[in-house]
Amino acid sequence: MSKVIKIRKGLNIPIMGEAERRIANAPHPETVAIKPPEFKGLNLKLDVKPDDLVKIGTPLMHDKSNPDVVLTSPVSGKVLVVNRGERRAVLEVVIESDGKNTSRDMDGFSRSSLTKELIVEHLLKTGLWPFITQRPFGIVADPKTSPRDIFVSCFDTSPLAPDINFIIGQDKKSFIAGVEILRQLTKGKVHLGINADAENIFEDVVGVKKHFFSGPHPAGNVGVQIHNVAPIAKGDIVWTVRPQDVQNIGRYFLTGKLDFQRIVAITGSEAVDRFYAKTVIGTAFHPMLKGNVTECKKLRYISGNPLTGSHEMTSGFLGFYHDQITVIPEGDEYEFLGWAMPRFGKFSASKAYFSWLFPKRKYILDANLHGDERAFVVTGEYEKYVPMDILPVFLLKAILVKDIDQMEQLGIYEVIEEDLALCEFACTSKTEVQKILREGIDLMITELK
Repeated sequence: MSKVIKIRKGLNIPIMGEAERRIANAPHPETVAIKPPEFKGLNLKLDVKPDDLVKIGTPLMHDKSNPDVVLTSPVSGKVLVVNRGERRAVLEVVIESDGKNTSRDMDGFSRSSLTKELIVEHLLKTGLWPFITQRPFGIVADPKTSPRDIFVSCFDTSPLAPDINFIIGQDKKSFIAGVEILRQLTKGKVHLGINADAENIFEDVVGVKKHFFSGPHPAGNVGVQIHNVAPIAKGDIVWTVRPQDVQNIGRYFLTGKLDFQRIVAITGSEAVDRFYAKTVIGTAFHPMLKGNVTECKKLRYISGNPLTGSHEMTSGFLGFYHDQITVIPEGDEYEFLGWAMPRFGKFSASKAYFSWLFPKRKYILDANLHGDERAFVVTGEYEKYVPMDILPVFLLKAILVKDIDQMEQLGIYEVIEEDLALCEFACTSKTEVQKILREGIDLMITELK
């Protein structure tokens, strides 16, 4: 093993509800959805309407700025409904599956003669391209650019995160094939971030740079790994891909068949049976959670992990970039005496509660903020949770006053929401850190156009 990069700052949130390492085939979803707001950096236009018939790979939307970038259907069936929000913005395209998994015909290719141009062409027309995201800013990668490097984080340290080793081990051949494809998309290196504290199942992945990390969350964040291996400077472009998305890319180029498979961890203290489900991207929550959640409680359903995931209804759908469904208590019940209680059964990132006396205990955590928004002052607490050479409070304040120069100098090119999510969790001011950061990123994108 090469040198281990030890992450000192951060926090492993001791939340109850990890999934057991067993895989079950989830019921075939009756409906799936693609949600345009997830695809940062794209200005999408609808290509279908309700009752249109679709196959796996049929374009649903395209980017107005670059029509070659499309979002495609993960199942075959018909378009059930297009849900819209303010100003008629498309929020969801819901597809009713016919259960046949019929794929759109794709032009064949020879694996022995794959060029970068041909790979990009196939990734674009199949709808696999949005799996590739770009740093800075965490947006869908621009196919007209060439990345300095490509990074894949092969482990996840976020709360209740699925075991990536376990998932990749189900089809490692596709992962290796996906890495080979990524190698042809950059003149730089493909970097794998590997958990030094777990079994290394990536020994036979060749032609890449492997970096071993240990430490608390956010050690598994690809942004933290980039910062410690090859930080992003102004003008640099780095691509990132999630491990299961590497598998989906590799599976297509191995078999020639388009497949939007996703292994999803069902997690959270209020999920009765916690397991891994083999399903598809955008699947509906209901089939996997029906009869599988705590009764007589108001619950919070999350697509993704509790720190960065999106709040969904019971009728919600899995996010395009998510491999986890979390169910926790809503936490909106009245608490007698509130913060004045000793709270032996509550967790705090500080020593405000007695949880610091029981470092190995796990807790049932809810979605209660335990207070309202307060003055946003410099306390030094954020720096405990950000293992990067940036000053998060000053960066956020620069965003609030829209000071572009300060935002650049304070490191906005290196971070996206997940990198500062722990700050929001531990914030005594109850500041919406992730929302502010995304507003700053959007401002930077507008200024750089």
